[in-house]
Amino acid sequence: MITQRLLIDQNDITKTRLHRLPQRALDDGEARLVLETCALTANNVTYAAVGFTTGYWTFFPTGMEGQGLVPVWGVAEVAESRADALPQGTRLYGFYPLAEELIITPQSDGHGMIVDAAPHRADLPAVYNRYAPVKRGPTEQEHLRALLQPLLATSYLLFDWLVDHAVFGAEQIVIGSASSKTGLGLCKFLAEPTDRAYRIVGLTSPANHDFVTGLNACDEVLDYDQIEQINQVPSVFVDMAGNGAIKAALHRHLGDNLKHSAAVGLSHWDKFEPGQKLAGPKPQFFFAPAQIAKRREEWGPGVIEARITESWKRIAQSADQWLTIKEHQGIKSAAAVFDELSQGRANPRDGHVIRM
Repeated sequence: MITQRLLIDQNDITKTRLHRLPQRALDDGEARLVLETCALTANNVTYAAVGFTTGYWTFFPTGMEGQGLVPVWGVAEVAESRADALPQGTRLYGFYPLAEELIITPQSDGHGMIVDAAPHRADLPAVYNRYAPVKRGPTEQEHLRALLQPLLATSYLLFDWLVDHAVFGAEQIVIGSASSKTGLGLCKFLAEPTDRAYRIVGLTSPANHDFVTGLNACDEVLDYDQIEQINQVPSVFVDMAGNGAIKAALHRHLGDNLKHSAAVGLSHWDKFEPGQKLAGPKPQFFFAPAQIAKRREEWGPGVIEARITESWKRIAQSADQWLTIKEHQGIKSAAAVFDELSQGRANPRDGHVIRM
């Protein structure tokens, strides 16, 4: 049997190629998961862009120098199992390579989840190693889960983290790349409290200005060339784009009024300027699993996960107003979608799902 995977050039993530290889036999304690569907978003481009610095290339080693497998979120079915913890036919939602199959070493976590206990994943963030058994549901609901659960989970964790820090005393929160799904989710979570003492400013490109305005989650929407119109009051910047020039302009404009600068995504990965000297505070990378770990320690296992689930589903209820699902057939189709996303040409309204 032959299986396929989409390899990403780790030195130039715009270069991809389909790679065919023979299936290997399972060892005792392993299970073969065949991917059914997965989502492709700007989030996956960020995984590739920071793959070396944050370890995303480590999850699914290819054994090929300079060639990586970008992680995706989706659902797979257990096609073959030699592990007592995971019977054949089980469907699992979780973190997969952009490939037709994944072999894991499944163990039960004692709370209804399956953990991949493969040695190379032992030191990686636990949230990415857990898989949730799921029943088959309506196609649209399954697509929404693949597309929105990981992105809106990050949005909620950003919101929770900002609240946890009393929004650093800011009077306004500026969201860079507010058209991204993580950005729009954060705007919506920030807009929910009726007693909020901060304004929400969405930054976006002129092409996406009307889209962000239509979300009705920002007090003000500005284009990237309108940064000097941002009020000079105590502020927090949450950056989903990573565009060095935009970041420098905002830091320069706000100066000492910028109380915190959070780096979250790299949707503008090709305009990132590592090591740049900026006015105001040095940007700090926000790592969602760290906030999960903090809340698990404070609240106990399962509480933060339940809040994330309730929150992303609440925001997703209005998804038909700002999301159009685009379904693509076969792993071959993933190359063109990833290219569109990595080149910044994707329509922010579109949500791309690959059905294997």
